[in-house]
Amino acid sequence: MTITLITGANKGLGYEAARRLLESGHTVYMGARDPDRGKTAADALGGRFVQLDVTDDASVSSALAGVAAEAGGLDVLINNAGIAGGRIPPPDVTADDVRRIYETNVFGVVRMIHAALPLLQKSSAPVIVNVSSGLGSIGIVTDPSRLEAQFPAVAYGSSKSAVVALTVQYAKALPDIRINVVDPGYTATDLNRHSGTQSVTEGTDAIVRLATIGPDGPTGGFFDRDGVVPW
Repeated sequence: MTITLITGANKGLGYEAARRLLESGHTVYMGARDPDRGKTAADALGGRFVQLDVTDDASVSSALAGVAAEAGGLDVLINNAGIAGGRIPPPDVTADDVRRIYETNVFGVVRMIHAALPLLQKSSAPVIVNVSSGLGSIGIVTDPSRLEAQFPAVAYGSSKSAVVALTVQYAKALPDIRINVVDPGYTATDLNRHSGTQSVTEGTDAIVRLATIGPDGPTGGFFDRDGVVPW
């Protein structure tokens, strides 16, 4: 049985990824900061709730300890939790604004991987999927034909570029783990006030595909539902 932990799983992409992976036979631990919302989401799908705030070291450690005690291991980690941080005009963005977004979107990924590694390294086919964005692709945001190029998202976009860079470095350093990063695409979620043009099912195609690869699957890559994403 495949044991999977998803951060930010009480709604949006995390919730849909949990639903799909549960249907495929995974045991899914659904991480959420808010206990009431997290339990409600997990109960609705048949997942297992774990209280988890990726900005808090103690919360992350406690969550992984709980998974270890109950499941005995971890096969798949999906770092989905993220915040947009509001639409702040680029000239008004402060270091504190960037730090606040990085705390969840970047440092949260590092916290999760650091805490989860001892469990993942016991798995016969460990996998990490980091959720980035088209706004984190330098190739996309410098392509005038792409919608993402029209949004100067200083803090959020750069945080998602950092997630891509972290993925590449971790993949090089940990060759026994399949570590990839995905762009869900412009998906209708709370993050964009449901303005996205894709459904959450379409938005989780790449997440689910990369979460279910075997030991011979890709690592260190950037993918969306259609294939490879430019760096």
